[in-house]
Amino acid sequence: MAVLGHRRPPWHQVRGHDRRCTAAARAHAAGRPRVVYRRRVVRQTFDRSPWSLDPEVSFLNHGSFGACPAPVLEAQRAWRDRLEAEPVRFFERELEPLLDAVRAEVGEFLNADPDGIAFVPNTTAGVSTVLASLRFAPGDELLAGDHEYNATLNALRAAAERDGASVVVCHIPFPIHDPAQAVEAYLEAVTPRTRLALVSQVTSPTALVLPVAVLVRELDRRGVDTLVDGAHAPGMVPVDLEAVGAAWWTGNGHKWLCAPKGAAILHARADKRDRLRPLAVSHGFNDERVDRPRYRRLFDWTGTVDYSPYLSLSAAIRFVGALHPDGWPGLMADNAALARQARDRVCAALGTAQPAPDSMLGSMAAIPLPGLAPTPEAARRLHDQLFDEERIEVPIVPFPVPAALAPGAGPSAVLVRISAQRYNEPGEYAALASALAVRLLGPAKPRSLLGRLRR
Repeated sequence: MAVLGHRRPPWHQVRGHDRRCTAAARAHAAGRPRVVYRRRVVRQTFDRSPWSLDPEVSFLNHGSFGACPAPVLEAQRAWRDRLEAEPVRFFERELEPLLDAVRAEVGEFLNADPDGIAFVPNTTAGVSTVLASLRFAPGDELLAGDHEYNATLNALRAAAERDGASVVVCHIPFPIHDPAQAVEAYLEAVTPRTRLALVSQVTSPTALVLPVAVLVRELDRRGVDTLVDGAHAPGMVPVDLEAVGAAWWTGNGHKWLCAPKGAAILHARADKRDRLRPLAVSHGFNDERVDRPRYRRLFDWTGTVDYSPYLSLSAAIRFVGALHPDGWPGLMADNAALARQARDRVCAALGTAQPAPDSMLGSMAAIPLPGLAPTPEAARRLHDQLFDEERIEVPIVPFPVPAALAPGAGPSAVLVRISAQRYNEPGEYAALASALAVRLLGPAKPRSLLGRLRR
């Protein structure tokens, strides 16, 4: 076990409560400064294998950047070695069929047409790719919810500013009691000028699983195209892109699929592919081959970049799914059950109600924190205390995010967002609940003798 904190003083200075109190009293009487020795804190260590995470950190933040298991990183290294052994052969003769093979496997995992799949570095790049390919008229409205991710909302605002359009941010309640409330929030904000809706399959700040198939269907009926931000979806919840039917969908491979950083998917419906251009237009733009779809020619080569994260998606799908006897369905179900258990533990410790129904949770849960000023400074201070003093890595975030706020408005709450991955243990959430309760509610007061006798 690792021991953190101050180096322990000589035994004769700290042995026993009476000795400490007597020494402190003598020091006070002599006018010397009182020396108080810190309680020794014994940190738990965690066996995270096959992940390479720091064993002395309680890592409850898989959702932010994911974590890639060692065997998947080894697969990535093998791809890099193969590239560097003969770069010309790799890029000019091997890359396209290799990407096609990965595309087929990813398409099967997401129940998506492989011809609609392109690879991008991350979901934010996927959202930006779609927005850069579209044009709007002055007065058009781009719709989003106030639970969206700050970066993608920024991309939406930049596209609106470019074309003289405007962004409409609808309010989704949180706490929330029914997924229908999210659907109603979007549909009530639709006007004849609404051209595009940005919808998260799993919201980043509040960790809500939204009914995207229902939203896409209802928005389509109103003539509104939907761009689904599926950043957290692959590997957290079952994804069926054929059933969702969105015009565009983009999701990360490095989060819950546990692929290397820099692996994400952009899927375009068949009737929307011709409108898309990669952010970097390269040789595919005037590639006249007829045996390869134009969509692939445009996106498969945007310059000399590291393709190993994309090619490692297959290794991630196979390896991480094999960690559970029931494969990916079993892994996702176990992670979701642990996230619900963790949420209940934290809510009980803080005396707060569950902010969302179980049906709206995947492998993450967000909980409003009582008694904390809704400011970025307060959130940052609590986050740093949990990490520096308890070695707990967990997001403490103001809500809504800055890009979702009206001019002059500030956050209304601070949330703790917990993640549950196979390497986590129930005791980690108990420790988090205790640490939050002490900092937000104060130390528990001992019951009086009368109270104990009445019990």
